[in-house]
Amino acid sequence: MRTVLYSFSGGDRSGITSRIFNALAEFDVTVLDVGQVVLRGRLTVGVLISAPLEDLEISLRQRLTGLAGELGLELFVQPGEGDSTQPEVGVHLTLMGMPLRPQAVASITQVISDLSGNIERIARVSDYPVVAIEFFVSGVEIDTIKTLLAPIAKENGVDIAVQPGGQARHSKRLVMLDVDSTLIQNEVIELLADRAGSGDLVKAITARAMNGEIDFADALRERVATLTGLTQKDLEDVQHIIALTPGARTLVDTLHHLGIHVGLVSGGFIEVVAPLAQSLGIKFVRANSLEMIDGVLTGRVIGPIIDRAAKAEALREYAASMSIPLAQTVAIGDGANDLDMIAAAGLGIAFNAKPLVAHAADAAISAPYLDSVLFLLGITRREITSFQGG
Repeated sequence: MRTVLYSFSGGDRSGITSRIFNALAEFDVTVLDVGQVVLRGRLTVGVLISAPLEDLEISLRQRLTGLAGELGLELFVQPGEGDSTQPEVGVHLTLMGMPLRPQAVASITQVISDLSGNIERIARVSDYPVVAIEFFVSGVEIDTIKTLLAPIAKENGVDIAVQPGGQARHSKRLVMLDVDSTLIQNEVIELLADRAGSGDLVKAITARAMNGEIDFADALRERVATLTGLTQKDLEDVQHIIALTPGARTLVDTLHHLGIHVGLVSGGFIEVVAPLAQSLGIKFVRANSLEMIDGVLTGRVIGPIIDRAAKAEALREYAASMSIPLAQTVAIGDGANDLDMIAAAGLGIAFNAKPLVAHAADAAISAPYLDSVLFLLGITRREITSFQGG
């Protein structure tokens, strides 16, 4: 099959693409592929067509050359054989930086070249508060490129997430979030401990537990014991001072707008997490319960402890209750007690996480904006803004 690629470039204005295709419609040709991009008012559009007859190709070239002159565009013509487009396989690579420097892009593209891969397309996903660029790459093995890009991300201070190509990331139906240091900026137990006078001790235990150095359940009991004597008012006061992570409300609102379920599963306390969930319109909540007698904390936890295994079970339970396959779930967390949940989900994301969690997750985000998660799901900043406007 004889094919021809026509590439137009020049200043963008309304109606150019329409004029090009109206000209093509005058000839008996078939469109095989189309690509168009506009950067700062500069248009590039390419059309790959089949041209079965040489005389037809010559006439079409003359017509499009004249049209390009009328429109003030440059035209590049490349005849060939067959359809040169690549099959839709490969990987999605999302690069996020604050700021994004050329060296990061240079290093990534060099790795792709060294692996004999091919960049099929590049598009900007977000321009603020992080710059996010998405690459679609064919001809590379996902585990290999993830391994090679990990040190590049660290050296350049950027986030690089690699996911399988195709529509899998657009099919996510459930996002499960850790709460402390993920959905919110605080560790609630530390806020309570400050009121009880045990802040330094509790912070030290929390750090060891989140790094996986000690058993979470034992650490929780030890920390809660220091809260003995706090009152209902202390809990209410803490509820008023916790701060959402930047972008958290945008993330939740956007997911709800798209019909994606959101759940919270926390190693913290239901007394604080439940009102927070209600304020965000989140219905599924799983957290520990503090024992209280006559309005005073006893220093004990009642009921099952929400530890590492329980978080993963909460994800499975919530997904099963709505007949959602685990492959269509996302789990986001920062500490060692999130590891099982992150491993169980179709996409596990480490958010400003401890090193062992970042290493184990499918993707790691170091930018302090929780709505950056949306870019990994193929949702652009422009789409987010349009949802907010609606």
